[in-house]
Amino acid sequence: MNTSLIIIFAFALFALYLGIRSSRGKDINLDEFAVGNKGFGTLFVFLLIAGEVYTTFTFLGGSGWAYSNGAAAFYVPAYICLAYVLSYWLIPKVWRYSKDHHIISQPSYFASFYKSTALGIIVAILGTAALVPYIMIQLKGLGIIVSEASYGAISPAIASTIGAVIVTTYVIISGMHGSAWTAVVKDIMILAVIIFLGLYIPYHYFGGIRPLFEAVQATQPEKLTLADSGFSISWFISTVLLNALGFYLLPNSFSVALTANSEKALRKNAITLPLYTLLLLFAFFIGFAAIVQIPGLQGSEGDLSLLRLSIQTFDPWVIGVVGAAGLLTALVPASVMLNSASIGLTTGIYRVINPNASERKQLLLSKILIVVIVIIALYFAVNGSDALAMLNILSYAIITQLAPGLLFSFSKKPLLNKYGVIAGILAAVAVIFYMSLTGAKIATFFPNVPTFINDISTGMLALILNFIVAICVSLLTKSLVKEKEEEAVLQQSPAQLEETSITK
Repeated sequence: MNTSLIIIFAFALFALYLGIRSSRGKDINLDEFAVGNKGFGTLFVFLLIAGEVYTTFTFLGGSGWAYSNGAAAFYVPAYICLAYVLSYWLIPKVWRYSKDHHIISQPSYFASFYKSTALGIIVAILGTAALVPYIMIQLKGLGIIVSEASYGAISPAIASTIGAVIVTTYVIISGMHGSAWTAVVKDIMILAVIIFLGLYIPYHYFGGIRPLFEAVQATQPEKLTLADSGFSISWFISTVLLNALGFYLLPNSFSVALTANSEKALRKNAITLPLYTLLLLFAFFIGFAAIVQIPGLQGSEGDLSLLRLSIQTFDPWVIGVVGAAGLLTALVPASVMLNSASIGLTTGIYRVINPNASERKQLLLSKILIVVIVIIALYFAVNGSDALAMLNILSYAIITQLAPGLLFSFSKKPLLNKYGVIAGILAAVAVIFYMSLTGAKIATFFPNVPTFINDISTGMLALILNFIVAICVSLLTKSLVKEKEEEAVLQQSPAQLEETSITK
């Protein structure tokens, strides 16, 4: 066993130990398991939200996109910073409503606000559908990192499987607490590694960051500008807006927001996290350096650029530390995603089917679902071949279709009702899957459409359709909703009517 592999396994075992130990002295009921009983302070919330930024996508996909697509990679820090700015005003409102109504999952939020169990079921299914590719990204990335960092001693499939076992074990035992504790070590490691690599490699090979970009300009100048078509300006803008709206709609980010112990903790994070996100630029520096130093990587091989350049540059023990940091960037986000997906399915679907189920049964089902979800994600991680960044974009395209329902839930008199929200979601998701499976663009239907319109991201096109359908259906069904509300009031008992008036 080489030095690199020993270091990686040592950190893997340490993460497992921390994840399990975090449950000591706690009664892990459903609330503790799902959102830490809404008791996390500013630091833990910061680390968990940051954990959703510094994932294997950042570690591999970010540098990989800089290598393969150049300037298009800058969509990542752009949308994340914008998402944090929006969260300053939006997320505290979600937290407040959830606290007042004892909500611990995203499906429960939508089902409660729009008084629709059907909407809750749709949100649970949609959230899981969006998270499975994201969990796959983490496991696939983990496999790549460990395999490359171990100099091929372990295959990507075996590495992904070991990582899946570790993360499943501590999530089942400790829930969100396990994610929070391991996030502390993970953030220290990834920051140290990514800053070191992002500075050392440009200075080692080029003498500085400016000479690095001068070298790229001399060899592949097209990497430093957005393309005229494809990953163009209109693609960049539409993708940034789409992902910014979708960041906190991913069930894992939504759940992390619910773990906060106050609105103040969320606002503090909204202020500080954009600066933290700018450190992603160091990963891009590595990708740009690899363009010159290790040319020739094709397609999804671009995701290997950071590791290949590191192996070319450093001794095995340094690669072991780099691999360990990469391992943690998979374990922490994957743990939050598994937790969120399982709780979403339990509260959004199982509670509807069996409303009298005990909390113990719900907790048990959530743990079983974690195993099922990780097996599905692991299968696709081992057998899939899509580049990490493209999977990331697909996840956001799907989950951002909840945006109209969320945004209109903040107004005192929402323009949308449950029929409109459901219709908008279904129409948008149908468009996303059709265009993704067939490769269709706007030009497929309108051949003469200008390039800047054709390059608008599929998710944004679907979201525009979503808003239109949701508003139209809500207006058309407004009278129907009013009739049902009146019928519900008439069927209430005197005690219920008195409780309703007090609440109002």
